[in-house]
Amino acid sequence: QVQLVESGGGLVQPGGSLRLSCAASGFTSSVSTMRWYRQAPGKVRELVASITSGSSRNYADSVKCRFTISRDNAKNTVYLQMNSLKPEDTAVYYCNNQARNLWGQGTQVTVSS
Repeated sequence: QVQLVESGGGLVQPGGSLRLSCAASGFTSSVSTMRWYRQAPGKVRELVASITSGSSRNYADSVKCRFTISRDNAKNTVYLQMNSLKPEDTAVYYCNNQARNLWGQGTQVTVSS
């Protein structure tokens, strides 16, 4: 079955860290660009970070120097390391493979004291 499954979300205090995982199955994620998006309540879904097959990375200005996207090709998994989290990072985070028009189910990240 071709799918993406996110995990790793949760509740964290401001300044804390989380690592999200996106496990791909049914296809090889390393041959195409993988992206993380997020959607906060009442807001449009926004692109957070992307990583190409050659491991070139891009980030939204709001997360630069705080978030890091990476991939483990052996595990067919993409990660999003999130540090120095802020309340405005609260959202549902989604993994995406545009080439296959494939989305995961999302994982909730809540940053609150």
